[in-house]
Amino acid sequence: MNQRIAVIDENGLVTNVVVGDGSEVSTEFLRVCAEEDFVAIGFTYDETRDAFIPPQPYASWVLDEDTCLWVAPIAYPAEGDHVWDEQAGDWVEVTG
Repeated sequence: MNQRIAVIDENGLVTNVVVGDGSEVSTEFLRVCAEEDFVAIGFTYDETRDAFIPPQPYASWVLDEDTCLWVAPIAYPAEGDHVWDEQAGDWVEVTG
């Protein structure tokens, strides 16, 4: 049976994601991914939460303990398209 399998190093860092039964990966650090799990190289597996956590996008963002996703310190604006400006510490509207 084919499954998505995360190959994890001794620090919990995902180093590869394969599809198969796991026999093609010769390591003791394997984690079968649930269908709803999104995982990619560079994510970290947190054994306590049984969750894959993406890399922190910006130093100021904090981990939401419930969703295991990184959250900006300021809520995304309700209108318009914005990008995060780490130096300004705020959302900046995309124009033109």
